[in-house]
Amino acid sequence: MRKIIPLKLIMLVDDDDTTNYLNHRLLTKLNAAEEIKVITDGEKAFEYLSLACDQENNATHPCPDLILMDIKMPVMDGFEFLEMYQQSNLALKNKVTILMLTSSASFYDLERLKKYEAVKKHYSKALTESDVKEILEEYFPDHITRQ
Repeated sequence: MRKIIPLKLIMLVDDDDTTNYLNHRLLTKLNAAEEIKVITDGEKAFEYLSLACDQENNATHPCPDLILMDIKMPVMDGFEFLEMYQQSNLALKNKVTILMLTSSASFYDLERLKKYEAVKKHYSKALTESDVKEILEEYFPDHITRQ
């Protein structure tokens, strides 16, 4: 049997309350993270990362291990966020895994995602239990133990 050692912080960035609720509930049920932070647009997410990921050990604003980001959002969408993130000089940028979430994966959007090195993969909304297990096994294998 496998046991999940929770990540420190998973950040959900999506403007859809239902998706955030479902993903938060699933991640909590699976004990995937000590903290799950929900942010509703890319601009607020980038503001948080600017505080959290610019130095080691920020106790009040921990840098997320994983960001699950919607592509289409008001204020600042996923692509605009990725553009800013890619150009940033955040100290802990390379420690963050970014996965995109989408409800309508157009060929154009999926091709466009390939130009962002930080994006590891995309998933359909809402996440499933097998998605979460796959994410943890692929990107955080040290957080899966065998009992």
